[in-house]
Amino acid sequence: MTAHALTYVYAVTQPTSALDAALPTLHGIGQELLRLLSSDDEGVPLAFVVADVPEADFNETALKNHFEDLEWLEYVARTHHGVVQAVATCAPVLPLRMATVYQDDHRARQALTVQHRAFSARLDLLRAHTEYGVKIYLTPSTAVAPDQTTGDSTQPTSPGKAYLRARKAQQHTRESVYQQAQLAARAVDALAAHLTTQRVRHAPQRGPLTTTQENVLNDAYLVPDEQAEEFRDAIAEVARRFPDLRIEVTGPWAPYSFATPPPETPDPAAPSHHSGTPTANREPP
Repeated sequence: MTAHALTYVYAVTQPTSALDAALPTLHGIGQELLRLLSSDDEGVPLAFVVADVPEADFNETALKNHFEDLEWLEYVARTHHGVVQAVATCAPVLPLRMATVYQDDHRARQALTVQHRAFSARLDLLRAHTEYGVKIYLTPSTAVAPDQTTGDSTQPTSPGKAYLRARKAQQHTRESVYQQAQLAARAVDALAAHLTTQRVRHAPQRGPLTTTQENVLNDAYLVPDEQAEEFRDAIAEVARRFPDLRIEVTGPWAPYSFATPPPETPDPAAPSHHSGTPTANREPP
């Protein structure tokens, strides 16, 4: 990396021997090797997981332009996620926002020291926990085709009446499926109350990158590691009870939805740029 480099921070962690062993094999954006920046605080040892990135690509002006480039965004997001997931297999991890960069290692270390207590407290809450997502979808089969009308087929029906009858049948079916989705969501919540410690309710997924199925529930749960298998089995049982819906579990993920960093305060260690989507509002890739 040239002298014109910024320090990109992927996550906060507590160093372990497993992470020390894995670090030389892990790469960040641009295939740069990862390294740890330790806090100057004498309390619980914490470190930023960092790597260099080119200043030309990550200064404020460049980021504004890049954030309109979907291909670049996907690459950075997936690389960021890959680093966080790799670290999570070796040590406790607190994911930070995508494109969190500092002018240099010194500024990054200052920021870690200033926020040491808050980061440490958050890591304690997340230790031995993993994030899982639960999504509920309405399937295309929940719609009634125009020729699937009800009534006496032996009686002649005008095209207008046939159309209205079909529309009524579709509406009735759709309302019924929405009711089923509400019942399924309540069943998931009831089970999760005993098997999880926190929940974040994300907005249902929309847009051209989603499936043709309508997403009506998009929740994230923080699950103790020793209850993860029971949690997955419980959601699978709910899915069997509601065959007209698609209910899926995603994960395990690093705790993106539960890693909201502490509020930033003006200080000399403030990052040069802090762009991207907050991890607390972001679905893992």
